[in-house]
Amino acid sequence: MELILIHPDDNVKVNSQNGHKYAARDIKKGESVIKYGFPIGIATESIHSGDHVHTHNLKTALSGAAQYEYTPAFEFPQREAPVYINAYLRKNGEIGIRNDIWIIPTVGCVNKIAQRLAEESGAFCFTHPYGCSQLGDDHLRTQKILCGLIKHPNSGGVLVLGLGCENNNIAELKKILGEHDCERIRFLNCQDSKDEIKEGKKIIDELKKQANRDSRTEIPISKLKIGLKCGGSDGLSGITANPLCGRVTNKLVSMGCTAVLTEVPEMFGAEQLLLNRCTNKKVFDGTVKMINSWKKYFISNGQPVSENPSPGNKEGGITTLEEKSLGCVQKGGGSPVTAVLDYGDIAEKAGLNLLSGPGNDMVAVTNLTAAGCHIILFTTGRGTPLGAPVPTIKISTNSALAERKKNWIDFDAQSSDENALFEFIVKTANGEETKNEQNGFREIAIFKDGVTL
Repeated sequence: MELILIHPDDNVKVNSQNGHKYAARDIKKGESVIKYGFPIGIATESIHSGDHVHTHNLKTALSGAAQYEYTPAFEFPQREAPVYINAYLRKNGEIGIRNDIWIIPTVGCVNKIAQRLAEESGAFCFTHPYGCSQLGDDHLRTQKILCGLIKHPNSGGVLVLGLGCENNNIAELKKILGEHDCERIRFLNCQDSKDEIKEGKKIIDELKKQANRDSRTEIPISKLKIGLKCGGSDGLSGITANPLCGRVTNKLVSMGCTAVLTEVPEMFGAEQLLLNRCTNKKVFDGTVKMINSWKKYFISNGQPVSENPSPGNKEGGITTLEEKSLGCVQKGGGSPVTAVLDYGDIAEKAGLNLLSGPGNDMVAVTNLTAAGCHIILFTTGRGTPLGAPVPTIKISTNSALAERKKNWIDFDAQSSDENALFEFIVKTANGEETKNEQNGFREIAIFKDGVTL
């Protein structure tokens, strides 16, 4: 078995085939276990050189909210020569790389109507169980996510489908939506319609005709927004796929693009790496607030902040949340952190944005889509069929997964480099379908944290 020493300070090596860790030297009980050059936990017993290091002899060192100091250490990347993509230019100056028709329900009660309209018209519907019986911030979060989807430039047209009696009725949702393209975004309240299927199909036909007049044009890639996500991670995620995404992120940011990193609970233990790259004190303070608020969320619900990794992560060689986080944040490369976004906010500033939200795969890809990401780079060591409403490039950490699940995986990080991935992103932006699109796998899920009436 081939063992890799990732960083010269590490006291563990990693199996290049399965991602599991082995002691590079003797490690005393109570001593920090080091991987990526940082502590990933504490040895619970004496570990001899060559021993397997995992859940039986390693535990997390994470606790609650922490104090941080702003010690900036970053460089703005040198601007690279412009690259162009072929995309749809919207009225507000945003770009879309797809031109589909979307159906967005305001409330779960009309999900089946939305699904029937989608089946009979060829539109895509994104159902969810919320939009009523919610209060306060919980209700507002649902509205913000739905508004982000409604305004997403990848859609050529959107039918917003309401019921009429929900607290997220169309009139209330429009208050959050604000200014919008009235030709591209249409509304239908089902309780007010004699035949909502007939009327819905009529609106969708009109939206299709409108979208058919759109055409792709040459646009600088700097308009592109990329989401960063990992799911079903393994011990190779932080060695192959995530660093590969990080290098591509650096390249895209150097061209003026926007990259968005979320999964805040999977920043715990690696947050200082991001804090050091905050471009100013305001961004630093926003990041600290985001990190500590999510730690408090765990604690307020009686859960330890270290309640991660998942069973699949552990089987794949990840032992502690610190280890998972140090691998996870590598997707952001070394790019400066230029903005911090609340859950449901839309990314507007070029550079690396940190987006508040949980690590749950479906919730996270929805959050990234609502933030305006045109494409999501989704790394995985275990494999997942999940797809967002936008193209979701599945990047395997190992060649065995890429070979075994060709119907899920778009790109093999173990056998390709950042130039190949960059070219794949350009092709996707220009219209080439990802596996989730070919399979018809497009879903949303909204984070809920509040009272249900």
